[in-house]
Amino acid sequence: MLTEEQARAIFRQGEEAVVFALLQQSKTIAEMQQQSPGNSPSTPSGMKPAYEKPSAKKRSKRLGRKNGHPGSRRPPPERIDRRVEHRLKRCPHCGTLVKKCNRTRTRYIEDIPEDLKAEVTEHTIHRDWCPKCKKGVEPVVTDALPNCALGNRVLVLTAWLHYALGNTLSQIIEVFNFHLPIKLTAGGLIDQWRRLTGILEPWYKQIRQEGNGSAVLHADETSWRVDGKTHWLWCFAADDLTYFMIDRCRGSPALLKFFTREFQGTLVSDFWGAYNKVLCARRQLCLVHLLRDFLTVEQYKRPGKHWPEFAKKTRRLIHDAIRLGKRDDLSAGEFASRRRRLDVRLQELIDSPWEDSQARRLIKRLRRHQNQLFTFLDQADVPFDNNHGERSIRPAVIMRKNSYCNRSVNGAHTQAVLMSIYRTLKQRGHDPIGTVTKALIEYLKTGNLTPLPSKITANG
Repeated sequence: MLTEEQARAIFRQGEEAVVFALLQQSKTIAEMQQQSPGNSPSTPSGMKPAYEKPSAKKRSKRLGRKNGHPGSRRPPPERIDRRVEHRLKRCPHCGTLVKKCNRTRTRYIEDIPEDLKAEVTEHTIHRDWCPKCKKGVEPVVTDALPNCALGNRVLVLTAWLHYALGNTLSQIIEVFNFHLPIKLTAGGLIDQWRRLTGILEPWYKQIRQEGNGSAVLHADETSWRVDGKTHWLWCFAADDLTYFMIDRCRGSPALLKFFTREFQGTLVSDFWGAYNKVLCARRQLCLVHLLRDFLTVEQYKRPGKHWPEFAKKTRRLIHDAIRLGKRDDLSAGEFASRRRRLDVRLQELIDSPWEDSQARRLIKRLRRHQNQLFTFLDQADVPFDNNHGERSIRPAVIMRKNSYCNRSVNGAHTQAVLMSIYRTLKQRGHDPIGTVTKALIEYLKTGNLTPLPSKITANG
């Protein structure tokens, strides 16, 4: 930046010197703005000023359900705990005595009682002598973990609030301390969650085994901080399970921890290179990610004059494939003919000599994954995008903004285990709190954890 003395010295040199200095300053400012983090395409949205963000596009569809949809309302309560009658003696408008009629209406209100209190139970445990074992024995208390003053339901509920809903530790403590009230501490909760993780570890391993046996499995990953260091949160999701894994590595060694053997199903993922190391029967690459790459090139790169022709042909090919996958009015022969035509068009696109550098870059990708772009046309249960994987990892991304990830490796493992279990139970239609509490009681009683329950079907 110029000082006052430098500016006056330039002014004394004449008009040409002033114009030259202004042009140089303008050029410097423009270069600084281009190098600014706020103008980088990789800058997160939260770090950009509000005035630099583009205005939201107008919605093409109206909000809410379509006209004629069935109504949605709360069902009447199954039981009535208290009944109250309301009747006026005088008109609230003029004060005249009202005349009684036989007209009534009923209104149901569900609320939490004002005197809601925690239940404290004193357990008297008798320790008796076994003449055969030659030692003292006593019954097992199944209402809480050994040497724990918090009951199973409090333990499971707090873990569900934190690892399934994303409430912070301080929020959970405030809710319990002020509204129940049960006095909780951060250290006590973290220790109990760690113990709960050790008990539910077999369920976590069962989810991984069932994920390896899924017919269709979605995979995605995102950054995660552990003790201030960058780790990666891996997510593997099917229709009835979700498995989270936090690892220091973003490459194939982390994937091999999940895929312990050759995957016999179809793996759906984006174009991240680490997934190429996974041995699997079939793969489907996310076509939406491919279309986003075209948009990125046009917005942030400098494609050549041959780019529009390449982009138009490739986009038309992808959209034709997606439309063909949605057609159900074609005969088997006609569908197969159009399917073969897509392969021919893709091969012609790959074999064409493209001079644009961005086109050549994407042609390499198409050539490498030539047999993994249209798998969804050969398998009805395989989608053309990785939407399910991205939706499965999104709750964890929201938690990352609230809790700032984990402070230790043990905490990261607890996070992965409990997130996986609660998410899977929800997918399978089970009450997460009731199911985990029941399994915990059975474990304390017998020393064995029951298998993870399967998905609830329409027939029960």
